[in-house]
Amino acid sequence: MSVSNHKIQPEVIRQTKKVAVITICGLFFMWAVFWILSAVGLNVSFDKSVVLGGIGGSAVAILSFFMIGMTVQSAVAEENEDNARMRMKAGYSKRMMLRMFWGIAALIFPCFNFVAAILPLLFPNTGIKLFYKWMSSDK
Repeated sequence: MSVSNHKIQPEVIRQTKKVAVITICGLFFMWAVFWILSAVGLNVSFDKSVVLGGIGGSAVAILSFFMIGMTVQSAVAEENEDNARMRMKAGYSKRMMLRMFWGIAALIFPCFNFVAAILPLLFPNTGIKLFYKWMSSDK
């Protein structure tokens, strides 16, 4: 069975929305830091390349997380354990290729600030860890 034959599970959508919110919050924070560093006169510019790099990196980060969800959904539906394992490995490879191509594009094309394009790839993981750390400290 291919992923295209599966209906997207509500949990995949729900978790992807959470990651999108985390990533967008991180994006605005990153833009604020770039703007502040630019405003105080450091050798950092806040221009359209920062905005475009951030938007592209955030889109790749969110898409990558959605791909994780779809890969796991597909692997869980697989009856054969070896096939499920192969699906997980293939999904990982596809996500890494997506991130690699994005990194290369951000490096090659001057319309993207490389740092602003790559940092959003870290936002989902960092945001999730901070969220759960914050949630566990409430106890």
